[in-house]
Amino acid sequence: MKEHSMLKFTELDLREPILRAVAEGGYEEMTPIQSQAIPYILDGHDLVGVAQTGTGKTAAFSLPIIQKLLKAEGKRTAKATRALILAPTRELAVQIADNINAYGKYLHLRTTLVYGGVSEKPQIKTMASGVDILIATPGRLLDLMNQGHINLKLAEFLVLDEADRMLDMGFIRDIKKIVQQLPKQRQTVMFSATMPASVESLVNTFLKDPVRVEVAPAATTAEKVTQHVLMVPKSRKRDLLEFVLKNEDLKRVLIFTRTKHGANKVSQNLEKLGISSGAIHGNKSQNARQKALNEFKSGIIRTLVATDVAARGIDVDDVTHVINFELPNEPESYVHRIGRTARAGASGVSLSFCDPEERAYLRDIEKITRQQIPMMEDHPYHLEGLSAHLNGGDIEKPKTGRRSGAQSRAIRAGKPKPGNRNNQPQGPKKAHGAKPQGNNSQGAKPQGARPTAAKPDSSGGQNKRRSQGQRPRPSRD
Repeated sequence: MKEHSMLKFTELDLREPILRAVAEGGYEEMTPIQSQAIPYILDGHDLVGVAQTGTGKTAAFSLPIIQKLLKAEGKRTAKATRALILAPTRELAVQIADNINAYGKYLHLRTTLVYGGVSEKPQIKTMASGVDILIATPGRLLDLMNQGHINLKLAEFLVLDEADRMLDMGFIRDIKKIVQQLPKQRQTVMFSATMPASVESLVNTFLKDPVRVEVAPAATTAEKVTQHVLMVPKSRKRDLLEFVLKNEDLKRVLIFTRTKHGANKVSQNLEKLGISSGAIHGNKSQNARQKALNEFKSGIIRTLVATDVAARGIDVDDVTHVINFELPNEPESYVHRIGRTARAGASGVSLSFCDPEERAYLRDIEKITRQQIPMMEDHPYHLEGLSAHLNGGDIEKPKTGRRSGAQSRAIRAGKPKPGNRNNQPQGPKKAHGAKPQGNNSQGAKPQGARPTAAKPDSSGGQNKRRSQGQRPRPSRD
């Protein structure tokens, strides 16, 4: 198979209206996943791409599909679609639709969205006359198919975006039922951040002799973010969150919890403290989720609290900090979480609050990222005497162990500490390549928590006794 080394969109065999729309978005050079994937999709190959959110993968599959649909522009069949894009969440589906509408704004392609949480009547009405591109979540799509409102027999293209997350959310049966209704002669593209055996099985079942492209492995993505772990009793996490948010350098902050109930509690507590906040999770209506996300994007609210499932697909510029209020029970989720900052060449910081019962989760995260996350002791709720990290193994260890208060202050001031790549200056820099997904970030240099004298918490002894390697029971969104 030939290698594709082109870097500029103008080198692609794309129609002038598409290139004009891309150029007007300020994009000239492709990201690595785009330069690898687009030529193969244009050539008609099935393709599986391993790429994180934020690498430009939406353009990687949508631009060539738009180009190929133009061969029969305007020819539609009632209740039918010519291209089907499946996404795991409503937020990601909306994001994909926004990007496709931007790329095709000078064309006459009809795109529509089908997802749950809103009335199905407008979706049925739009599908009645047929569309070129249908972006859908599996559950609502299958409902409308079963009611006879959507026909997939004429679909020429299938895209499965974030396949691993769709499987995590239990969509495998729905996906199989949907694919059974598609023509066998079609082009299929699948993107996934990870490739567990379950996703490999989908590849073998749904794709024919696919080309495989891969960028930004998990460990590499994690290394781009300045990371800290803060050891804290569970009972003092809210106090620690209030403390770090007093620092105005934390301008746009995404906060993660493991549960929907936890997300609500954290957001409500921040509002009581006078810190503008919103929450998104599976129990929120689509309108409520979209409203919170729009307010976060526009800067109306400073903090957005989210669960892993709800946050997948969030694409917000200039997130300066990610705070893991609770560590995830799946280490891969940690990489996805912190990848919401340090996008498009901007700088970013992650702060992970770890109570003694979460140390097993921390060990799993350090295994998958192959590095120890430096401990920040310089906060008033630090638990003394705890060894947070996994000892031994093939993990990159900081040469000096824990960081002192002076070291933490240096990091938060953006001063490099020799010998540790995690401590390089985090000022803004121009992104390599262009990514037509709305990430034209020019974020200011983020800082960590404002330094203060460390005060050991009085409950440290009790928590230490509870911390001897017991893993908390997993919680699901």
